Amino acid sequence: MKKAGKASRVTGKLEKRIDQTSYLTGKQLGGILKEEVWYQGQAVIKYSLAYINTRVCGVDNGRVLGYDNSHGEHHRHVMGRVEPVEFSSYEKLVDRFQAEVEEIWRQDGKKK
Repeated sequence: MKKAGKASRVTGKLEKRIDQTSYLTGKQLGGILKEEVWYQGQAVIKYSLAYINTRVCGVDNGRVLGYDNSHGEHHRHVMGRVEPVEFSSYEKLVDRFQAEVEEIWRQDGKKK
């Protein structure tokens, strides 16, 4: 029986299964969407999601929005700021990232 609060042991080799980069065109010209995900067995161990556009953000290597768990913490990058985030599942985080990117694009479209 597992003790409460203890993570279950994840076994197996760390494997990068997702490594996608999309170069945006149209209204988001110059933007890049990146997703990298490492698994151990079926568990997501390490991830990075990023919307990069140096025309929109001049700091943090152009990262307008990003989520990752480097340095052992789940956190969010927004226009040069970094803040911790609650993590329940990778799938929910991807949904949140996509919704936030779409909102950024909607707001950017209103400015023009």
